[in-house]
Parts: sequence; structure tokens; C-alpha cells
Amino acid sequence: MPIDPALPFKPVRIAILTISDSRSAAEDRSGDTLEELLSSAGHVLAARAIIRDEADLIVSRLHNWIDDPEVDVVITTGGTGLTGRDVTPEALRRLDGKDIPGFGELFRWLSYQTIGTSTIQSRACAVVARGTYIFALPGSTGAVKDAWEGILSTQLDSRHKPCNFVELMPRLME
Repeated sequence: MPIDPALPFKPVRIAILTISDSRSAAEDRSGDTLEELLSSAGHVLAARAIIRDEADLIVSRLHNWIDDPEVDVVITTGGTGLTGRDVTPEALRRLDGKDIPGFGELFRWLSYQTIGTSTIQSRACAVVARGTYIFALPGSTGAVKDAWEGILSTQLDSRHKPCNFVELMPRLME
């Protein structure tokens, strides 16, 4: 899937939300990895935060960023597993957005290449809510890299053909 160098690159403003009951900023390796990957690609870090794995907190933070015109995309890391505290997918459903089912399916297919059948423990998912893309990733650095390198780096690149998420941004609120 080619990048057309004749087209202009349009940086996207991305917020990173780490969802964890135990991580501090000093221990947020998956958030650090995401920040490095998006910055290296030429995108803009719009915001970054760490919050506990509680649905109300997640929904509140996401609503704030969805309503912020300086945020085009939110990438979350953590809270997509199967334990009782993992509530990120449930929080995304409360945003009343449009599911992007292919994201989770493709993520698990890519993840299978590196971690095998353990990928079925991931509930990675994505939605578009009020014009903002939200991608929920597992909390490991490997998962973050798989998602960025296998999906997001091209879908968030305005030069990717035959199509990409960036070219749809002006029409998301129709």
C-alpha cells in the first residue's frame, strides 16, 4: 500500500491516553512509545494523560478531547483485556460513536503474527465520535508498535493510497 510522495503530508493532532491503575508518567512505556512514533512520523502531540481504569473517568476525558478542536485523534493504551478492571471498550461504547470494526480485526490479525493465539485476549477497538477518531490499544509496547506500524502509520498519513482516515476528516460531521 503505497505512499504517494507527490501529495502533501498533513500532520494530525493526536492525544494519548494511558489507562492504568498502576502506571505513573515515569513508568508509561507504551505512552512514551506512542509519543515517539507519532512525533517521528511528523504528527503533533496534542495532549497526553494517565487515568485510572474507570469507565466514568475514561468517558469524561474522551468527551473533553472530542470537544477540543485541537485534537483530531485519540489513541488509548491499556484497559482492553479481559479482567474486571479492563473497561476501555465499554467506555468507548458510551461515546455513542460509529464503530470501526475492521480496526480490531486487523489489529488481532497483525498481533497474531507476533504473539500467536494470545491475541484473542485483546479487545482492541476503534470508534469515530463527533468527528474524532479514537483507537483503543492494549497497554504493552509490543501492541502499540503493532498497531502503529501495521495500521495507524499509514491510515493517519494523508498520502496513503488508495484511501486513509485523514482524507475522511472533513466529512466526519456530515
